[in-house]
Amino acid sequence: MISAMIRTTSLALLSAVLCAPAWGADATHALSMYGDVKYPADFKHFDYVNPNAPKGGELKLSSIGTYDNFNPFISKSVAAAGLPYLGNGFIWDTLTIQSLDEPFTEYGLLAEKIEVSKDRSTVTFTLRKEARFADGKPVTAEDVRWTFETLKEKGRPFYSYYYGSVPKAEVLDKHRIRFTLSDPNNRELPLILGQLPVLPKHYFASHDFSSALLEKPLGSGPYRVSSFSFGKRVVYERRADYWAKDLPVNLGQYNFDKISYEYFLDETVSLEAFKGGAYDFRSENSAKNWATGYQSPALTRGDFLMRDFLNHQPAGMQGFGFNLRKPLLQDKTLRRAMILALDFEWSNQNLFFGQYSRTRSYFQNSDMEARGLPEGEELKLLSRWKDKLPEEVFSQSYQPPTTAGAAGIRGNLRKAQKLLVDAGYTIRNNQLYTPNGTEVKLEMLLGSALFERVVLPYKRNLKVLGIDLAVRTVDTNQYIERLRKFNYDMIVAGFPQSSSPGNEQRDYWSSSAADNSDSRNYLGIKDPVIDELVELIISAESRDQLVTRCRALDRVLQWGYYVVPNWYTNKYRIAYSKSLAHPEIPPYGFSIDIWWSKDAD
Repeated sequence: MISAMIRTTSLALLSAVLCAPAWGADATHALSMYGDVKYPADFKHFDYVNPNAPKGGELKLSSIGTYDNFNPFISKSVAAAGLPYLGNGFIWDTLTIQSLDEPFTEYGLLAEKIEVSKDRSTVTFTLRKEARFADGKPVTAEDVRWTFETLKEKGRPFYSYYYGSVPKAEVLDKHRIRFTLSDPNNRELPLILGQLPVLPKHYFASHDFSSALLEKPLGSGPYRVSSFSFGKRVVYERRADYWAKDLPVNLGQYNFDKISYEYFLDETVSLEAFKGGAYDFRSENSAKNWATGYQSPALTRGDFLMRDFLNHQPAGMQGFGFNLRKPLLQDKTLRRAMILALDFEWSNQNLFFGQYSRTRSYFQNSDMEARGLPEGEELKLLSRWKDKLPEEVFSQSYQPPTTAGAAGIRGNLRKAQKLLVDAGYTIRNNQLYTPNGTEVKLEMLLGSALFERVVLPYKRNLKVLGIDLAVRTVDTNQYIERLRKFNYDMIVAGFPQSSSPGNEQRDYWSSSAADNSDSRNYLGIKDPVIDELVELIISAESRDQLVTRCRALDRVLQWGYYVVPNWYTNKYRIAYSKSLAHPEIPPYGFSIDIWWSKDAD
């Protein structure tokens, strides 16, 4: 989830940092998936930062809903904004940190050197001797081992899944730790381990890791919690004694003396607060808000700016997702009919001010998107399962339904009705019934009222087909809990992708993740062909091979009719206070960590 602050530590963007070094090379300062790293061992700073950015000022941010603890690594409660459960954040440093001007490269942060064995069976991290927690105690290999094992045993179910191909962590000495890799073909594993946030073992000796953390956490990162009010506000202050403040990977970053989050009940209240100057930075997800919602005396005065920044990242898939765990939605014919009921063209014109394009791919806005018919290596790959895949995979290029023609939505609804009638569905008293006599009544679960105006026209179109769709909006905590338990018929599902997909695809699509609480297989997909394709993506040995396999997976997902494809934009829509300054936005990620306050000049 990306909050009002777009952080490169979110899971979706962290996945962009995938994979391994030149295998069998000597210990190195960086890891890259398939090619050379951009920055040499003696580099001074990343090119996309301002190394002379002034330090000082306060960055005021927002979050929606509430929070009740400072432990983001467990599923029991909601952690404070600014505390990601994977990757680098305000509080806990990671072994490595990603570069945002390379598609999939990481450089050592806690780790000074990284070495992958020639047979790819192990990866060894050598920690910097100067690395310290905020209480002055050194960060050791034992802390790394303890963190790794504790996350797998007691953390979110995600961790045991994410680190499932890493059976052992072995402390070699105080500053060296070696991980055993059970799958030598998984080129992503070394950098997955690099994303590990390292926790202080000595601190959790007197704090129950499995419980909500109700006090200020102890970390090793650039900030500490200075004050908080649960559910209302949390303030981070920059640590003057941060051990890594002068490392090349950190120069020009973490420039604000304070970063605070104010919590708001919903997006409507939050937007009004922004216009009133309550906070400084806002990433806008609503086309309507972007077109009309920011008009105000504050905008006229120039108190804040509105900018579109080009987004080079894959857009992934957003859609109205079907939960195949529900018996009604296991019928592909019903799903196909419901996909025909979305009038994207009308929505884009009347609701979105023409700001969006239709999503057709699970790897949208990238070279991994399946287009045309499969050929060459992709066709050869898919032919392995020709008797198990829909014929359309080989004979048609997938396109979501359009209402741009003269028939408009009526034409699509007629097609949907014919599909249903041919499959044995019937309508009595304007209600659709399955061939076995079950009423087709479903619920769309929403976590924000902003999406109601988008879903309600879709609900009306479904009613023409006799499908009764209830729209239920719940608060953030209820929404998260219901997601974790897969307690919904349909949701607005998002599957963000990186420039180099890998292990996270298991969490999205694999059969094993379908029954794993807290996984992101929101759709409940259980398909052996998809399972095999996911594993082939993870084991890809070249960029060309990765692209081919992603296209094959994309094609199979497209013809599975698992979602009603929505829309996307290739821009970040950012509104920010005139008091903020920033360098040029790097091509492979957006991070507020490289911005600074003009008031600090």
